[in-house]
Amino acid sequence: MLSTLESLFKLARDRKSNPIEGSYTNKLLRDKSLSKKKVLEEINELIDSVEKNTNKIHEAADVFYHLIMYLEANDVKIEDIMEELNNRKK
Repeated sequence: MLSTLESLFKLARDRKSNPIEGSYTNKLLRDKSLSKKKVLEEINELIDSVEKNTNKIHEAADVFYHLIMYLEANDVKIEDIMEELNNRKK
């Protein structure tokens, strides 16, 4: 299950190092403003879908994907996030 998230992070890092022309992922990684806009848009769509009880899984997947691209575009490493979460355990 978590391997899917891990592969998205690997994809983002690979595309940063080896861009593919016309790739939506590369567009998000290059354009931080677009990436930010998409995260906000997708979160709002998720909230709306939860409130309406429709399409929640699809919208949640969009949030995860766009958030991962946003984090990688801004050099926020998942390893650092996991370490911070681990440090918060009581």
